[in-house]
Amino acid sequence: MVRSWRPFRIIAENSRAYLVANALVFGLFLVGFAAGLAFPQLTEARREALDANGTTELVQSVFDNPWLFALVILGVNVIRMGALTIVAPSMIVPFAGLPLFGYWVVTTGVALVPPNDIGWVALIPHSVTLIIELQAYIVLLLGAYLLGRYWIRPDLAGVDTRRAAYRRGLQNLGWLVLLAAVLLVVGAVYEAFSLRYAVHPLAELLLASPGGAARS
Repeated sequence: MVRSWRPFRIIAENSRAYLVANALVFGLFLVGFAAGLAFPQLTEARREALDANGTTELVQSVFDNPWLFALVILGVNVIRMGALTIVAPSMIVPFAGLPLFGYWVVTTGVALVPPNDIGWVALIPHSVTLIIELQAYIVLLLGAYLLGRYWIRPDLAGVDTRRAAYRRGLQNLGWLVLLAAVLLVVGAVYEAFSLRYAVHPLAELLLASPGGAARS
């Protein structure tokens, strides 16, 4: 039971860094979102990039099967974002995952600016997804930060060598990865089912004209 709460203890012991990470991540997202609102061509360019790399086609191919959709979302979030963007770079170069993720969160803010009324409705349930998934990434960022901090300053980890400090940082990162994985599973399932089943009826409710047709 004590071990199961270890990730929360790590967060509590580093609450200031965790709160700063929250402020920076959500702040960068809002910067990107504001930029997309101010310059629609940026959002259009991001959508064209998603079309070009096959992301849009992949989403459309699995959209009707929410469990498969959730699995695809989880795979992308765990492998591309968690492992390749945050964790792996930070294990090679101290703090390397932090600026890489910062760039991603700004461009994501740009990409999520809705193109129409239905898009704004979809953003209502999707905002919950955003909070859950960004929290998962923030947990990983905290782990990457602690790893880099201990790596550079072994005394902060209470050890004498960089090797021992690196191991201590990896232990903390490992515990935080477990918490992040739980959040990413929850986020992926919620995202898939909310987009599949919640957006259309919500759009009909909020966008229905007097004649009964929803506006696109």
